[in-house]
Amino acid sequence: MFEGLSEKLERSFKILKGQGQITEINVAETLKEVRKALLDADVSYKIAKDLTNTIKEKALGQKILTSVSPGQLMVKIVHDELAELMGGDHTEINIKANPAIVLIAGLQGSGKTTFSAKLANFLKSKRGKSVLLVAGDVYRPAAIDQLKVLGEQVGVEVYSEIESKNPVQIAENAIQYAKDHNKNVVIIDTAGRLAVDEQMMNEIAAVKAKVNPHETLFVVDSMTGQDAVNTAKAFNDRLDFDGVVLTKLDGDTRGGAALTIRSVVDKPIKFVGLGEKMDALDIFYPKRMADRILGMGDIVSLVERAQEQFDAEEAAKLKRKLARNEFNFNDFLKQIQQIKRMGNLKDLAAMIPGMNKISDEDIDEDAFKSIEAIIGSMTPAERENPKILNGSRRRRIAMGSGTDIVEVNRLIKQFEETSKMMKMMTSGGAKKMMQMMSQMRNRK
Repeated sequence: MFEGLSEKLERSFKILKGQGQITEINVAETLKEVRKALLDADVSYKIAKDLTNTIKEKALGQKILTSVSPGQLMVKIVHDELAELMGGDHTEINIKANPAIVLIAGLQGSGKTTFSAKLANFLKSKRGKSVLLVAGDVYRPAAIDQLKVLGEQVGVEVYSEIESKNPVQIAENAIQYAKDHNKNVVIIDTAGRLAVDEQMMNEIAAVKAKVNPHETLFVVDSMTGQDAVNTAKAFNDRLDFDGVVLTKLDGDTRGGAALTIRSVVDKPIKFVGLGEKMDALDIFYPKRMADRILGMGDIVSLVERAQEQFDAEEAAKLKRKLARNEFNFNDFLKQIQQIKRMGNLKDLAAMIPGMNKISDEDIDEDAFKSIEAIIGSMTPAERENPKILNGSRRRRIAMGSGTDIVEVNRLIKQFEETSKMMKMMTSGGAKKMMQMMSQMRNRK
């Protein structure tokens, strides 16, 4: 995401590279390029102009420390202003009531139904909630079936009334059902509608008035750019929603909607969708997103994802095995599966500082397939004791996995290097690595 914007902003900062001080002239040149980058990212002219004027005012009022270059200072100011533009601090979803009622609204095709299931999965797996999904779209023929399929995928019950065409009554009945069956959260998926369709807007306003949700979320497709912002404003004028959800953000290299929607509707972005999988949903953190836009990565989110997959008991076992030089291919495979559960490789790579410059072609989402096939072709004894992997065994494994001897040899070498690195981490090297990462963060 934001690849084009990130590259253009980086080029604009190069104007200040090597400059001894910030002047009105070099700031004006830099901000001209920053404004062009924002406009290309589908940010409205007024917001781009206001933002760059604020940056100019702050830049010219700053004294350059001897340890900080003008370019670094400009990056810091732009970072802070971008984060502020997107909302500053993140805002949590309000699910304190029992049951908490969440109403989902948006245009047709914006991804409401998929988001509803993703949110149910998020609240169930990460917040420990018992969730009920409600099929409130009575117009789209396959809407109920779609929600039921997605609900089954994430292990969440779906309430529906096949014969009813009254979304207000369906929502009311669903809430009563949730109370009777001890559900903590009720997520009401509604039909897609246009802001100009008065009848449909009246209908969702009636649903909101009747069920009095604790949280109303507006789902918008970020690929529609500035149109998404205009639509959000029209819906907010009628519904006064509590927060925005940006879907398909992984497919948008411009990002204008993410940058400007907060300032237009004065409502926080609460979630972003980053893929089709049911766990591809992230809480929106403006400061972390500003980091990613400026190519600084997002180490905090990366660590959080790793911690979600962390198993203290398994980690203790692994540490003992490493200390005794017993790390084997079964352990190696477990580590790979743990990484895969963290999310797609492209998204993970974008969280590492500097990796935003790597193109999609350089990251193979199927990179683990051949590794898993090779390990799967090993006998239990070979996986347990890699030292016995002689030439004939390696040739047999290559044939069984549909690879060649070069790939098998490469994997064994990677395994040996990983084993050494992990042993170093468990014997005190981790502390040094954390100190280095901390210093990197502080330099921002």
